[in-house]
Amino acid sequence: MSIYHLDKIFNPESVAVIGASEKIGSIGHAVLRNLREGGCAAPVFAVNIKQRSVMGQSAYPSVLDIPQSIDLAVIATPLPTVPELIKECVAAGVGGAIVISAGGKEIGEEGRLLETRIQQEAERGSLRIVGPNCLGVICTGSRLNASFANHMALPGKLAFVSQSGAICTAVLDLSLKQKIGFSHFLSIGSMLDVDFGDLINYLGDDPAVQSIVLYVESLSNVRKFMSAARAVSRIKPVVVLKSGRSPAGARAAASHTGALAGEDAVHDAAFQRAGIVRINTIAELFDCAELMAKQPRPPGSGLAVITNAGGPGVMAVDALVMQGVEPVPLSAETLTALDRILPRHWSHGNPIDILGDASPERYREALKVCLTAPEIQALLVMLTPQAMTDPTGVAMALVEVLREKPVSIFTVWMGGGDVEAGRALFYESGIPSYETPERAVTAFVSMVSYQRNLELLQQVPPKFPRALAFDRATVERMVSESLQRGERFLPEFESKALLAAYGIPVNRTEVARSPEEAVHLAVEIGYPLAMKIYSPDVVHKSDVDGIRLNLSHAGDVSMAFDSIMASVRTHNPGARLSGVTLQPMLKPPDYELILGSKRDSHFGPVILFGMGGIMAEILRDQAIALPPLNRLLARRLIESTHVSRLLRGYRNRPAANLEVLEEILLRLSQLVTDIPEIAELDINPLFLTEDKACAVDARVILEPSELPSPLHLVISPYPNQYEAEVVTTGGLKVLIRPIKPEDAPLLADLFHTLSFRSIYQRFFSPLKSLSREMLARFTQIDYDRDVALVAMEDSEGGEKMLGVARLISDPDCTRAEFAVLVGDPWQGQGVGAELMQRLIAIARERRFAFLTGSALAENTTMLTLARKLGFTVTAGAGAGDYQMSIDLNEPGNEG
Repeated sequence: MSIYHLDKIFNPESVAVIGASEKIGSIGHAVLRNLREGGCAAPVFAVNIKQRSVMGQSAYPSVLDIPQSIDLAVIATPLPTVPELIKECVAAGVGGAIVISAGGKEIGEEGRLLETRIQQEAERGSLRIVGPNCLGVICTGSRLNASFANHMALPGKLAFVSQSGAICTAVLDLSLKQKIGFSHFLSIGSMLDVDFGDLINYLGDDPAVQSIVLYVESLSNVRKFMSAARAVSRIKPVVVLKSGRSPAGARAAASHTGALAGEDAVHDAAFQRAGIVRINTIAELFDCAELMAKQPRPPGSGLAVITNAGGPGVMAVDALVMQGVEPVPLSAETLTALDRILPRHWSHGNPIDILGDASPERYREALKVCLTAPEIQALLVMLTPQAMTDPTGVAMALVEVLREKPVSIFTVWMGGGDVEAGRALFYESGIPSYETPERAVTAFVSMVSYQRNLELLQQVPPKFPRALAFDRATVERMVSESLQRGERFLPEFESKALLAAYGIPVNRTEVARSPEEAVHLAVEIGYPLAMKIYSPDVVHKSDVDGIRLNLSHAGDVSMAFDSIMASVRTHNPGARLSGVTLQPMLKPPDYELILGSKRDSHFGPVILFGMGGIMAEILRDQAIALPPLNRLLARRLIESTHVSRLLRGYRNRPAANLEVLEEILLRLSQLVTDIPEIAELDINPLFLTEDKACAVDARVILEPSELPSPLHLVISPYPNQYEAEVVTTGGLKVLIRPIKPEDAPLLADLFHTLSFRSIYQRFFSPLKSLSREMLARFTQIDYDRDVALVAMEDSEGGEKMLGVARLISDPDCTRAEFAVLVGDPWQGQGVGAELMQRLIAIARERRFAFLTGSALAENTTMLTLARKLGFTVTAGAGAGDYQMSIDLNEPGNEG
């Protein structure tokens, strides 16, 4: 449902409290009191089956008896009564319900069954549910306090969403003390219906919300969550505190990858891919919320520290450096300006130590210099109470200067009672204030992390120099046959065959089932050789002493065969012994690496890269990422490890060919994208020597998948099904395909073929070029919610983009807006018509109800095409503006 009917919860025109009560201390009493005292403009009705009036107003026995329609019902009765109440709400046409009642799945099977009944009743209509087991909802814009919290939140532009009611009450209490304001303050409890993905979609679309903070215990519908977060984080920061950093999920893993890619590491990778900033503690949650609520986001990491004590200033800079951010160097102009106003013995650097006898006037003048310094993007002002210091006077001086502040500013007033009045001044003035430099810096770095995430999201991945081919049919057949035989572990020989089908290089591997066959194969392969146990019941060969290396003649081979068999029988008497594998010994590599994949229960397949060999689980130098990957994401994955420093070359070690590694990671990504049955996959070690790579050992573990490809991924991959070669009505032979992130340069080239008139007709403004941010937004799309098709023509210089058409869906995915752009040289040759016809077909396939677009009156070509395709064209709100719309459910428009 996404954001459908959520506005009726957060901005209702009428509210009913079911279970409203006269009893002071009851939830029904608190909710009704909060709604009345909070200033909610909507009429509030009381529902109580036993009483005719509650708190001086009429009460109705049922929501069905209220004499007007109800947008929002707040239910504060025991959970066993809720299924029948939801049934009545559906019958009454209620849009949304907040179920505060506890006693659901958190108490066990009985509660889980109750929640199922509630959900079934809600699905009979279009009722949305927040909860159960929640504190309720506060929206300051509509003055709605539909909760049993003790207080109303202060107004602001920060949205806070929590699964924990206890965290909500703590944050709310602190916010009142520190004057932190919220646009929305939401407790969502068990997430029977409305979940984090819905709320990120809704809040991201609300202009009253500048930033979003989430307290997460668990995620539901992870694909929707990732889609929403990836879209919204590009326009406003999303910060998450995820509890439960437990390694327990990795304990039962059967492969190195499974052991290394623990549950919390997967959350880290997912949040990073979505552009989310993750924080680690409750203190960081409070601190980050305060900074985001009160200050503009810093445009960069250029932090300067003003302090009256050298030690705390150094502590602040140390905390900054430890989190990967360098303090901004002061320019010569700034140093000169500070020299004019500060005593001769000031620090002459950053931190700016203005000495222990600093007066309010000295603080004020130093602050004014820093506010005009172009290199300073954020300021931390610190004070420790000393004999010559007036903490309150300094605070008053700063507040006066900071009323019109062009940079992000926050303070640290260290101490107890002597600095409390100064802190209170900052709280009242909307200036964040912290007790220690470390907490202040950590909050600042969270905002810097968001800015860095945004830059990463806007980078254009380089195009791979050649097309990558994959033998998907062979692998699907191998996997199907293995599962039909009940064999879920693929030994090394079969695992390497699977990798080779996807173009991942492997060394020659042959199977011998007797000493004689081994000797025969050894002569054919050539010495020296490696021999390994071949058994469907042995996952880790070294654990059963099942490896022999550097075999140099027939006698070695025969003895090694017998020795391996005896060792495995000793260590694992029940193992099925199918023989051994023989492989040529490879010369020592420049690097030993590990690559792998693990199917996470929530996020689907994840990809691992790091230092391999016997050091893999000892040093644990690895990073993980979610597929699908492109070259840029593959390179970032590599660079997230310590071994990447070696790969760039070190002393006598040659630099690795990172393009080879990128290609292998892309092939591995495609493999786990195409084959959802791969539960775990190890390539360990992967030898890397000069320009060549080789998977020396491999193992694959299979499990049936409930979801087909690509639905098992949480990030929608490139939709190959929309590719088609066509000839337009004008005779142009083009490839129609979805847009890719790598297409940004081609889109820029297309823009340069446009006349001023074409640019104005498409963008409604005289753009001279497409910025990096625009190119990223137009090419890096979420295929789950948006579609962009391009018409490509092969030319002597490579691919050329002739036109592009896109669907931008609303968060409900019920309607979409379209836009079409064709380069001037190819206009009038059927390119736009071909793109639009395919776009409309995709809209129908995705069950959009409406498709709309805008065009200027002079864009007669577009208006004519729209009419021809069945759109209704009407005058728009602006002069010379026309709206095109089509109801895809209307008879005759079915396609």
